[in-house]
Amino acid sequence: MDLKLLWKQRRTGFWNGILPYLGYVIQSGVAMVFLFLVIAFSAWYTSFVQNIPAGFPIRWIALLLLAPLVLFSSYRTYLHPADIVFLRPQEYRMQEYLKNSFARGIIYKSLGMLLVFVTLWPLYVRADQDARPFGWFIVLLLLWKGLASYGAWQELRMVQTGAARGYRLLRWALTILAIAAWLWQPPLRSVWFLLLLAALYVVALRFPVKHRIAWERLIQVEQGQAGRVMRTLGWFVDVPSSGQKVSARRWLSKWGSGLPWNAGKAYRYLITKTFIRTEVFTIVLRLIVLGMLLSWWTAGSYFGVGVYLFFLLLVGVQLGALRRSHGESFWIMIYPISAESRRSQVLGFIFNLHAIAALLMWLPMWAAGMSGLSVTGIALVLGALVIYLMRRSQGNKWLKEEEDE
Repeated sequence: MDLKLLWKQRRTGFWNGILPYLGYVIQSGVAMVFLFLVIAFSAWYTSFVQNIPAGFPIRWIALLLLAPLVLFSSYRTYLHPADIVFLRPQEYRMQEYLKNSFARGIIYKSLGMLLVFVTLWPLYVRADQDARPFGWFIVLLLLWKGLASYGAWQELRMVQTGAARGYRLLRWALTILAIAAWLWQPPLRSVWFLLLLAALYVVALRFPVKHRIAWERLIQVEQGQAGRVMRTLGWFVDVPSSGQKVSARRWLSKWGSGLPWNAGKAYRYLITKTFIRTEVFTIVLRLIVLGMLLSWWTAGSYFGVGVYLFFLLLVGVQLGALRRSHGESFWIMIYPISAESRRSQVLGFIFNLHAIAALLMWLPMWAAGMSGLSVTGIALVLGALVIYLMRRSQGNKWLKEEEDE
């Protein structure tokens, strides 16, 4: 069996199933919106680089932007559940199959990281009087990206889940510490420190017990990656539903448990539990936190209003994915809950969450004080308008889909 050819065939098969939907994505207007955002950002960024305010925290901004890109590691293995049986006899040769996943997982994400770095460089070199050399900075990012990706790959092989989580935290801490040392410390001292950190990390990775091939974990990760792609396409066009990762999140388990147990609240209970146990919760939470930081940073400016509305739109799109949850479930259809009740409960839940997110991202704009009161008020009004329009659009789209069915 040619394992390299098998990997390529599976990769081609997966993307051949995705390409037909991309035309609908482009027709939805996302390409024009993206082009408009690029032009608007380019104009603002050029103006900002030419007029950098005194005391601008460029090193913190660089750390905030670059560290997640160095840390981000994901791999597409295209493994199927049946492979546990049919490919198991080839386990001693599976490195031939998996090395393509590992290499591409590093290459594509490194290109994205370098794109952000090159974009950030004009601001960094003008704002930091003691800027690091361009070439050495790229070398550092690429080497540490490779090390962090290698660590993430080893975490997938670890037998104990607790050990994998602990080493994930260690990888995050060491990466942030390494980039911070390079940004704040003298170059020669930071290089020796980074070499020491890298050596200790490589040695530490040898201690946990690992599978040769962690079949179950790799298949679970692959299903999560494929499901994420399909859910993204689902924002624009109807696509086949795909499984997604479910997390217990016991610290939120009581959320929704106090709802009355009747037909008028039953679907509200289900959608609440679905939200807190799926990836939508973590994505929305990250967007809110990042939106709050950027709202605080750009408070008092009309560009800040644009940033606020952009993140509010992103949160609304993510929450809109809840509308499709359980849409193909047989049991939902036989419960004594009318379609109208199900629709109103879901849209009401999404509307409430969207309003809370809007308020949380709007509050940091008060950092501008009374001088930016008018801009802050405009942001609040426009934010409320965005929430109302998205609620109305989702309701109309749901009704149209029911009529088509």
